[in-house]
Amino acid sequence: MQQPPFKPVHVERPWGDFVKFIENSPCTVKIVTVKSGEALSLQYHKSRDEFWHIISGIGTAIVGEEMLEISPNKEFFVLRGTSHRIEAKEEIVLLEIAYGNFNEEDITRTEDRYNRVV
Repeated sequence: MQQPPFKPVHVERPWGDFVKFIENSPCTVKIVTVKSGEALSLQYHKSRDEFWHIISGIGTAIVGEEMLEISPNKEFFVLRGTSHRIEAKEEIVLLEIAYGNFNEEDITRTEDRYNRVV
């Protein structure tokens, strides 16, 4: 699996801790929810890479040729041009950080159960 161009940094404090995912870099940040039993289209992007940090849920991710198990605190990095999909066995909530030119129109779907392949 591809590695992101950064490494999340874990910082301890007397009151607890935090993980810094990005600093001083242009990006788009989203919280994505995939309902139980649902799936994103199999898709790729021409203009952005994506980093996913799983907050909650169980399912599978397809990243390129790999099928990977999703569970809380797992992280995935998807390079632009790489086919990817998330399928939720239990509702999945994830933090998505997109690097590059972000545009919701920059989605090329190759499979989709909701009839959105163009």
